[in-house]
Amino acid sequence: MLKKWSAAVLGGLLVVGALGACGGEKEGDAGSGAKKDDGKITMGFAQVGAESGWRTANTKSIQEAATAAGIDLKFSDAQQKQENQIKAIRSYIAQKVDIIAFSPVVESGWDTVLKEAKDAKIPVILTDRAVDSKDTSLYKTFIGSDFVLEGKKAGEWLVKEYQGKTDTVNIVELQGTTGSAPANDRKSGFADVIKADPKFKVIASQTGDFTRAKGKEVMEAFLKANPKIDVLYAHNDDMGLGAIEAIVAAGKKPGVDIKIITVDAVKDGMTALSEGKINYIVECSPLLGPQLMDLAKKVVAGETIPQRVLTEETTFTPEQAKAALPNRKY
Repeated sequence: MLKKWSAAVLGGLLVVGALGACGGEKEGDAGSGAKKDDGKITMGFAQVGAESGWRTANTKSIQEAATAAGIDLKFSDAQQKQENQIKAIRSYIAQKVDIIAFSPVVESGWDTVLKEAKDAKIPVILTDRAVDSKDTSLYKTFIGSDFVLEGKKAGEWLVKEYQGKTDTVNIVELQGTTGSAPANDRKSGFADVIKADPKFKVIASQTGDFTRAKGKEVMEAFLKANPKIDVLYAHNDDMGLGAIEAIVAAGKKPGVDIKIITVDAVKDGMTALSEGKINYIVECSPLLGPQLMDLAKKVVAGETIPQRVLTEETTFTPEQAKAALPNRKY
């Protein structure tokens, strides 16, 4: 049965607040069983951070969808640190929230805390990023993109762009956060597609931590170490945008002297694409909030849900970006 929050339990919110809580935190009912008609579902959400425009849009989508769905959201920002996410999840367990959702900073190292949530009979939903746990009973579902497919789409565009050409194509790669699912999968998907043609050479590959500043820094190093770069493949728009700054500073023209492929399709990236500074973007939608809240309600009600829920996404050329930008939500 759902129980009223006590002042002592509400005090536990200070732990989450220290991690950067900014969701609507109101007094409500919490429990692990089915929601009563007059009760309110309480969700604890542990976000990766605010490292990019994509993540900011993702956070906004989750917060707005929770409000619209009448779900009491306890929100924490892990600042891209796994230990912060684990602390937040343990705080949510102590608060006896109805459901926990989080976007894992990295893939590994979650079994212990997920087992604690399971033992407390609090269901968990993974959003945006997966974990590598072999025990899939530790979470109810994973909602997000197919990162391997995103990498393959990037590689397929590159293969088509250089079809019929025989000269070596020197590629540099800005990877996402080391150990994260999108970084691992976008890298492998891309590599799987281009490996069939020996003219494609990845001459440098390094993490840019999904941030614009790090993307610029690493691209500067790439340009100094490699006099001939034909293509940049960045695992997200923000790193690509940072790299564009470095390319311009080096006296080269982004999108022309160095072709650029990125993933995400946030407004800043789409704007650069429409201007020809980026050549191709693979979409990864951050607007997971409505789907997440719908799944949360079904889980708390005891309904069966799929263990994998994919988001619908597309790709963009400069012409398509120009057409899409006026109505772009993120």
